[in-house]
Amino acid sequence: MKIDRLIGIITILQQNKKVTAPYLAKKFEVSRRTINRDIEDICRAGIPIVTRQGKGGGISIMDGFNLDTTVFTTEELQAIFVGLKSIDSVSHTSHAERLATKIAGKDSVIPLSDNILIDLSSYYKDSLAEKIELLKKAISQKRLVSFHYYYNKGEADKLIEPYLIMFKWSSWYILGFCTERQDFRMYKLNRLWNLHVTETVFVPREIPEQITDFDSRFPDNYVITAIFDSSEKYRLIEEYGTGCYTETEDGRLLFKCGFTNIEVMISWLLGFGDKVEVIEPKEIREQIKRIVQNMFDKYK
Repeated sequence: MKIDRLIGIITILQQNKKVTAPYLAKKFEVSRRTINRDIEDICRAGIPIVTRQGKGGGISIMDGFNLDTTVFTTEELQAIFVGLKSIDSVSHTSHAERLATKIAGKDSVIPLSDNILIDLSSYYKDSLAEKIELLKKAISQKRLVSFHYYYNKGEADKLIEPYLIMFKWSSWYILGFCTERQDFRMYKLNRLWNLHVTETVFVPREIPEQITDFDSRFPDNYVITAIFDSSEKYRLIEEYGTGCYTETEDGRLLFKCGFTNIEVMISWLLGFGDKVEVIEPKEIREQIKRIVQNMFDKYK
């Protein structure tokens, strides 16, 4: 984007007494004519730029003129870089490195938060990055996207208006308006394949506020009470914190929590094997009993 390039040029001029137009053109991968226009725009913005022709010439900021570069504190810059690095983990670009050079300079003493690493990718990192780039393109160009989707009821071809790419509940989703259902839906990126940006342009519709209030859209209506073996304390704390259970007299853990989805809840409970017993509700207890019996019959 042009504004990024202008900021980059100003930053380079602040860091160096003098640079040449060919150097700037090569660095930003544009023509010298574009650089000349950028310099004119910078001058119009009130920053005095001096250009000298011939041997030893170049482009520089007028002596005695300084810009206030204390807009961000070190901690604020580190936070920005951490956020950008997390996005870079699911992208084929390096936004963090480029911005670090623009803002802090290549010789900056500001540590780029290498002590914090947020990796938002998954096992399907390459395909995930490609999907995110295609969806970003479709959103900016307001184009319908099509894909093949896999879910608990089977699989189907979908055609949606894409609006919002989001990372929530440890997964990536696209929020879009389904042309078939005529309603907003969320689709998990790892479940959609054969993603294609169509040539069909759509007129963006307003997203109702309740649609993006995801916590209220998925309330914890299913409350379970279960007894866990003490050996599973670390797993309960990892997922629900230290306040999710109370210790019984025999050292076991009495757990009570709400879930949004019954299938997800049962799957989670089965992952503990014989280290958990559901107390209530009774229908969930009976359902798990049937599943365990079916498993026993298969392995018998």
